[in-house]
Amino acid sequence: MNTKSQKILIVEDDKPILYSLASKFELIKGIKTVCAEDGKQGLKLAIEEKPDLILLDIMLPKMDGITMLKQIRQDDWGKNVKVIILSNLSNPEREQETRKLGVKDYIIKADWKIEDIMEKVGATLEE
Repeated sequence: MNTKSQKILIVEDDKPILYSLASKFELIKGIKTVCAEDGKQGLKLAIEEKPDLILLDIMLPKMDGITMLKQIRQDDWGKNVKVIILSNLSNPEREQETRKLGVKDYIIKADWKIEDIMEKVGATLEE
């Protein structure tokens, strides 16, 4: 699949992480990014923009990532959109809950480097 025509939505309230990821995807991978800093904005952008993949934080203002994900899954388009969770929480129950909602991967922020996320996103987009 050609990444040039692909789009990812990054929903992250930590601005340095958000803009670092967005710039890396745009500049290095040539993937268009759409950014949201809270769950409500993320949900709105997801439905409007219909990205190929969503990078989603769980702990978000206005609407948490799990609630946002559940609402996306109720949409015809959203039933099958690829989602990767980015979280500060290493919580097996929460990870299991997201897996039941069809999440492709669950990444603990403390355990990753930006290159690892770029690699996972690239692999997920190619599936």
